[in-house]
Amino acid sequence: MEQDEASRVRALGEIAAEFDLDAIRVRTGETEIEIVRRDPAVHAPPPIAYAQPVAASGAPAAGALPPGGGELPAAARGPGPNVRVVTAPLVGVFYRSAAPGADPFVEVGSRVQVGDALCILEAMKLMNEINTDHAGVVANILVDNGELVSLGQELFWIEP
Repeated sequence: MEQDEASRVRALGEIAAEFDLDAIRVRTGETEIEIVRRDPAVHAPPPIAYAQPVAASGAPAAGALPPGGGELPAAARGPGPNVRVVTAPLVGVFYRSAAPGADPFVEVGSRVQVGDALCILEAMKLMNEINTDHAGVVANILVDNGELVSLGQELFWIEP
């Protein structure tokens, strides 16, 4: 890079910084210079979540219990042998009710029949009602209202 070009690039970088620009592009004849500023905080890799150690039997390993010797929360223990798991059929935002301020479709302890609405998943501005394929009692709601859920993520446990 010639001295003159280096000076131009440096000057453009200073202008971008001075005016808090994320990108700047200048074209002169056949020469085009583009400077893109990347905020390291925005492009940093996401933090890694570590699971609690589990013994080969599937039971929590020693030391995996919460401080004070209490029980693990139901979600950390996993579903029982007869529990039916309802998973997200698509990626979207989880809503427990049809509208803000409305009563939730179900609560823990609610009795449900096949086809009953459990929640709504919003995907691409479309509201998708999620219905149960299992009759029983809602044993656990594993997602918070307004939380983004992944395809296949567990949403509800239903005991027969």
